[in-house]
Amino acid sequence: MKFLYVAPRYHTNQMDIMKGLVEHGHEVCFISHYAAIIEDYSYVTPIVLGYSPLYRLIDFLYVKVIHRKNPEAIVYKIQHGFPPIRKFRKLICDFKPDVVILRERSMYSMVAYHICKKQGYPCILYNQNPLWSEPEKTDLPHRIVDRLSPKLRMTPVMGVKKEGTSIKENDFFVPFVVEPQKAPGERAYFTDDTIHILCIGKYEIRKHHLMLLDVVRQLRDKYRIRLTLVGEATNHFQKEYCEQVRKYVVEHHMEGVVTVKTNIPRGEMEREYLAADVYVIPSTREMASVSQLEAMSYSLPVICSDANGTACYVEEGVTGYQFKDCDGEDLLRKVDQMLSDREQMLRMGAAGYRALVEKYNFENYFETVVGMRDRIQGKK
Repeated sequence: MKFLYVAPRYHTNQMDIMKGLVEHGHEVCFISHYAAIIEDYSYVTPIVLGYSPLYRLIDFLYVKVIHRKNPEAIVYKIQHGFPPIRKFRKLICDFKPDVVILRERSMYSMVAYHICKKQGYPCILYNQNPLWSEPEKTDLPHRIVDRLSPKLRMTPVMGVKKEGTSIKENDFFVPFVVEPQKAPGERAYFTDDTIHILCIGKYEIRKHHLMLLDVVRQLRDKYRIRLTLVGEATNHFQKEYCEQVRKYVVEHHMEGVVTVKTNIPRGEMEREYLAADVYVIPSTREMASVSQLEAMSYSLPVICSDANGTACYVEEGVTGYQFKDCDGEDLLRKVDQMLSDREQMLRMGAAGYRALVEKYNFENYFETVVGMRDRIQGKK
């Protein structure tokens, strides 16, 4: 089969999906708006189509002039940027996909959907809004966007079943795919009789590196621990925040306890996971992180925020713990609880590895996506 993906960037959370498709003999075309600094093209090299000349002018004015002091301004293009339409149409029609996966309800995706609909190519919307969700808004702008977007939607975020939420008929849960890397018996733990904590995330304020550093500062005399922070620091906002993190380490005399690393290539990340004994992701406003699944693939227990979109992958007390979002005291309690029992850490790491093998594999992803495609064609 021919799979076409259209997304803002070739994100690392798609890597094992691409690997599975290619290794099973399928053809993949991935069209992205832009390329990030750290991407892995081992199986698929995306076509970085970019934006139309008109939108590039709009984006320059929006980011560099109107909102030059706002670090969030750079994401405006994800929702509002539009492609060079002739080149876009030619790429899609030359490829003749059997199924199309469009990321987000964006201008870019709406253009793609219009092209594909005219050609009869089945399209699926992929976003990270929860499966259990509240009723959709029915005002005119939302109705227009809904009409110009694919009808079937898949998401890796389960959400919470509660009053006012439901699963809509055309929505499907399709979890992230991460290949198992190291079973518990294939790796070592507690090197030098030390508990090694790993945290991965871009150096941004919402990632709460400083909150985690404060937790480690309070626990460093109670346990023999080391913390490794790994993250991207490429734009000036990220570099400034990374310097704040380094400054905190120095001011609190934590140089012997904390290591701060930046811009490590994906191919070198295995070393970081294998050196760790527990994985902590303290960030807030995390729609759907894949790093906890990557940690589970290396048989690590995980601690994450209860507001993390993919917190559903961390089973409380079984594969790790969830702490109250933005609550440093609760994070301290959960980390303390984890570090207090090394045997429990090993059991949780093993349970996480088993869950990954059973639930988050390529076969489940492929069967669900093909089933959605068949459903679209059946309706036609």
